Amino acid sequence: MDSQREALQRIITTLANKDDEIQNFIETLNHTLKNVQVNTTKVMIDLEEEFGALQATLDEMKASMVNKIKQEQTYKSQELQNQLTICNNALESSEELLDYANRTLSTNDPEAFTKAAKQIKDRVTMAPAFRLSLKPKISDNMTHLMVDFFHEKQMLRSLKFLPVPRAPEIDLADCLVADNCATVVWRMPEEDHKIDHYILEYRKTNYEGPPRVKEERNWDIIDNIKDTEYTLTGLKFESKYMNFRVRACNKAVAGDYSEPITLETRGFNFTFDGTTSHQNLKVDDFTVEWDSSGGKGQESRIKGKENKGRSGTPSPKRTFVSGRPASARTNRDRFTGESYTVLGDALIENGQHYWEVKSQKDCKSYSIGVSYRNLGKFDQLGKTVTSWCIHINNWLQTSFAAKHNNKAKFMDAQVPDKIGVYCDYDGGHVSFYNADTKQLLHTFKTKFTQPVIPAFMVWCGGLNLYTGLQVPSAIKSLQKGDGGLGGSENSLTGLAQ
Repeated sequence: MDSQREALQRIITTLANKDDEIQNFIETLNHTLKNVQVNTTKVMIDLEEEFGALQATLDEMKASMVNKIKQEQTYKSQELQNQLTICNNALESSEELLDYANRTLSTNDPEAFTKAAKQIKDRVTMAPAFRLSLKPKISDNMTHLMVDFFHEKQMLRSLKFLPVPRAPEIDLADCLVADNCATVVWRMPEEDHKIDHYILEYRKTNYEGPPRVKEERNWDIIDNIKDTEYTLTGLKFESKYMNFRVRACNKAVAGDYSEPITLETRGFNFTFDGTTSHQNLKVDDFTVEWDSSGGKGQESRIKGKENKGRSGTPSPKRTFVSGRPASARTNRDRFTGESYTVLGDALIENGQHYWEVKSQKDCKSYSIGVSYRNLGKFDQLGKTVTSWCIHINNWLQTSFAAKHNNKAKFMDAQVPDKIGVYCDYDGGHVSFYNADTKQLLHTFKTKFTQPVIPAFMVWCGGLNLYTGLQVPSAIKSLQKGDGGLGGSENSLTGLAQ
């Protein structure tokens, strides 16, 4: 009966996941359909604008050429009109002289004839008709202003839509996520020398598989990438996955997006749990500071934060499914007395995890490590069998020690600006590193019998917490190469009860 129930439960889970997958695909199709309408309207408007601009250019050129022809017409007409006026005047003068000569020819008075003949001869010599050019000054030819747009019309007939680059293809096998960096590699399906650059878009998500249309986060954009790979550095992995897509651009237009990919980007995420802190500590998500006033107002601020979490939409459970480890928040008592301690809000029940801590300037005393959740409210880190830490004391003179079960191992190493904590729950290792150089400072080796939790102590100063980090490759190599204990002190190892 129980086995049948388990089998049925697995079927239900499979069906629910398939329904969720189909629903996401339906949303994608609806979104795509809507975009088809929107993009069609956009390209139609662009087409109208381009043809309008082309027509306006043609109209402008036509007006200019028509004006040129009219100017040529005006010039030739004026020149010919002037020549015509001169000819008409010459003809009128010649006809008058001809009439005078005919009348003189019929004169019988010899003296009058002689006198008139001499006048006619003189007037003929000076007559405009005999000095007039009988060739038009201006040709009526206008062929020099004719046009032949054969080639232009051929070119217009060959107008096509812009050549859009094809969608790149992301090489999933060559993509890499390591050291809180993500390298994405892609290629073009065929060589395209007109590509000018690429655009890479990414966003964080807690869903495996294809990107969802109704994703809460927007896409972040990296533009003007000249190569076919890009590395995002300094990422905080506060979600379990990241979606990536890329598109190619030429000088005119951007092409389609590649098929998106999803890369796993799991990091260890947690914050300070203010509900556990000593009343002399002022706690924010990633900062804890000594507060000599006794934490006035701290209680109301924490209660307000808790109430905010209870109102409205419930917060998702902090599990690895949502990108967060199991929550360690309980109704435990606050630390008190001389235990100026605050815990993290996430349990470590398996696997390897890493986080970093940086002390604020002039911090007098602080401890960094892990403990079991049942650490007593009066207990100090490193003084019990259920806590492991390194302790830095800058009061009067600096001391640097690894502490566990009320035993201390003093170290000669210089205290780094930032300390990395590596916890291998399954292997039973808690190691401390210089976060910048990855130099191993100390390793505790034990056998955990219950979940552990990040733990911190601070007095007269403050600490800054850095989470959402992967285990650095350098530390992985050290742990693998030295069996997890390279360069460590093991005099404080033991079985935690």
